[in-house]
Amino acid sequence: MFYILALFLFILIYTTMTKITYKDQQGNSKTIEVENGLSVMEGAIQNDISGIDADCGGSMACATCHVYVEEKWLDKLPKAEDGEVDMIDMAFEPKKNSRLSCQIIVNDELDGFTVTTPEKQS
Repeated sequence: MFYILALFLFILIYTTMTKITYKDQQGNSKTIEVENGLSVMEGAIQNDISGIDADCGGSMACATCHVYVEEKWLDKLPKAEDGEVDMIDMAFEPKKNSRLSCQIIVNDELDGFTVTTPEKQS
């Protein structure tokens, strides 16, 4: 029993978290810590961030997790794959900095990462 508790505490202490800021169109923002390896969308869903619906659960079959990425972060992200680009075309008011938050995987390099949700999801 002691070993299980020790392992649990070890995992809690050494699980790396990254701060992600979610903004809405009214300028409200919320910064949360998201576990590395999760998507930005999963962090939003787990923390009740409004504006990210994620109807398909992250399978890139909709665009309801569409976000705008701050320009300074675009070069730090992997390039969007063709399937993501196709889905973004179906999103509400896509822009050159549009991404699907289900396709952005959180890691240490994204600490301080900021996204803005669109006025509505399609």
